[in-house]
Amino acid sequence: MKIVRVASDVDDITYGSVEPEGIRLHRGSPFVAWEPTETIIAWDKARLLAPVIPTKIVAMGRNYADHAAESGHEVPETPMIFLKPPTTVIGPLQPIRIPPDVGEVHHEGELAIVIGKVARDVAIEDAGAHILGYTAANDVTARAVQRAEGKFTRAKGYDTFCPLGPAIDTELDPQEGLSIICRVNGEMRQTGSTADLVFGIGECVSFISRVMTLLPGDVVLTGTPEGVGPIEDGDTVEVEVEGVGVLVNPVRLR
Repeated sequence: MKIVRVASDVDDITYGSVEPEGIRLHRGSPFVAWEPTETIIAWDKARLLAPVIPTKIVAMGRNYADHAAESGHEVPETPMIFLKPPTTVIGPLQPIRIPPDVGEVHHEGELAIVIGKVARDVAIEDAGAHILGYTAANDVTARAVQRAEGKFTRAKGYDTFCPLGPAIDTELDPQEGLSIICRVNGEMRQTGSTADLVFGIGECVSFISRVMTLLPGDVVLTGTPEGVGPIEDGDTVEVEVEGVGVLVNPVRLR
């Protein structure tokens, strides 16, 4: 199933499932209890929103060996995590807003895990039972700020710096090796596969859950492959995750 969150004339903001005829609206949410309605709306009558608004976004650093190498770092021996605030989240077609005086800003296309139920001290082999599904993400980073400070919080925490979408796919298996592609103005910048993750999906969720409790709707960014690079005012960024779809966002100055 592909789950979307939409705004429409039929219902202000609601969740729905993707069907051949359009989007079937549901009552409730997929994180608590939901049920399908009889209402199906056409794609041109709905505006896709970020598929989830998490309480927190936990991101994996240097989880692809090729990206660690291009940034001049070794692969970490244990998972390296950092947080992005929920206010970074935007949905499809919403603009990434570059603040003034931050210097170079980079795209980072990624697979994102969407947590489906409370995860605390979860074993690796049990992680899948706590996952609702997967979506595409862009871990936008003010690279000049990161280099100057040597830290992640400000560089990755600006409003609009975490586009998510367009849908949550509940049936994907990243262990099979899903392709991740990032394009800027149609030019391919990044291409990778989830088969190359240093720490797999189960390891990521298990490790984080032993540090902090993951709640339904929380998002885990699994890391980005090599090829990160600058984005500027006027650009259009696409992050494509096999099986999920294409997340498109324009870039604008704040």
